[in-house]
Amino acid sequence: MNRRTWIGTIGLGVVLVGAILYAFLPGPVPVEVSGVSSGPLQVTVEEDGKTRVIDRFVVSAPVAGYAQRVELDVGDPVTRGQPLVVVEPLRSQVLDPRSRAEAESRVSAAMASLNAAQENERAAATEAEHAAADLERLKPLFESGYASKELFDKAESEARRTAATHRSAQFAVEVARHELEAARTALRYSGAGRSETLPEQVMIRAPVDGRVLKIQHKSEGVVAAGESLIEVGNPRSLEVETDVLSADAVRIKPGARVLFDRWGGGAPLEGRVRMIEPVGFTKISALGVEEQRVWVISDFVSAPEQWERLGDGYRVEARFIIWESDHVLQVPTSALFRHGDGWVVFVLDGHRARRRPVDVGHRSGLSAEILGGLKAGERVITHPSDAIDDGVRVRVR
Repeated sequence: MNRRTWIGTIGLGVVLVGAILYAFLPGPVPVEVSGVSSGPLQVTVEEDGKTRVIDRFVVSAPVAGYAQRVELDVGDPVTRGQPLVVVEPLRSQVLDPRSRAEAESRVSAAMASLNAAQENERAAATEAEHAAADLERLKPLFESGYASKELFDKAESEARRTAATHRSAQFAVEVARHELEAARTALRYSGAGRSETLPEQVMIRAPVDGRVLKIQHKSEGVVAAGESLIEVGNPRSLEVETDVLSADAVRIKPGARVLFDRWGGGAPLEGRVRMIEPVGFTKISALGVEEQRVWVISDFVSAPEQWERLGDGYRVEARFIIWESDHVLQVPTSALFRHGDGWVVFVLDGHRARRRPVDVGHRSGLSAEILGGLKAGERVITHPSDAIDDGVRVRVR
């Protein structure tokens, strides 16, 4: 074999070995990158809220009775003092045949009692007249000395006793007459009859100017004392109630700015936190987990013309702004991961990934504030996989 053939064979072998080695070398890892930028950042707490009328008045029945039909409808305007509901006395019961027979028997018995009382009154009147006449005849004899004092005192006492008995008999006649009237009333005012006189009525009036929000008792019927009938309020005076996790509630302060999204309009509405209630409650989440939540009450700051279409019980999505700044160096939170006791990111250096520790400040759901370790314009790898390490070759998708 000549020299030239030998050199060609060796060169071909080197090329083949190099190609085989290159084929088994690991290729660059495909990655997604995002730039480090400076811009506005907000740290928020987002929860679903619901509007409600601030001053809601529940009009209830002051006494038990029979309420007439409410002619108002939900949404109708009312003025202070306007009649809302009329409550009449309870209707009398309808008498079944046995009850009617018993009532008629009571009328007959009452008439008999009245007759007996009248006869007793006549007998008592006769005795009283006789005793008074005896006293008148005995009085001159006593004054002339022909009758003893004991006999005169006895006649005087008898006259007083019979007079008292007569008065008692007269009262018994009145009692029997009223009992007869009561027995007749049970028949006269039966539920099957119609009373000619108008019953007493209780007029329930509107406590404030506003609109009807809810009607609990529309049709006429029996109502109990204290039963809710109508709710009245001013739908132009709205607030928003939002239940948030207790861990998030301690981060929200009264006066904090809040934005209301997805309320049905275009631009978000602005509001201010008025109160964080001091008492929490337990709520079962959709996943069946018990959560301690707190009510946060907010007021609208936007002009009323912007939210005039909202009403009581409408859903809104509240974003409570915990912290915000207009110029913040930030990266996507998907680029951050823990390494040791701190946060690090993978920075794209040419075609290789370089691990770099960073100082993280405030974080929102999608972005994080960078206090040190990066500068604007650099690119970081988002969602780094386990295949990426310091110095690994990467390829941007």
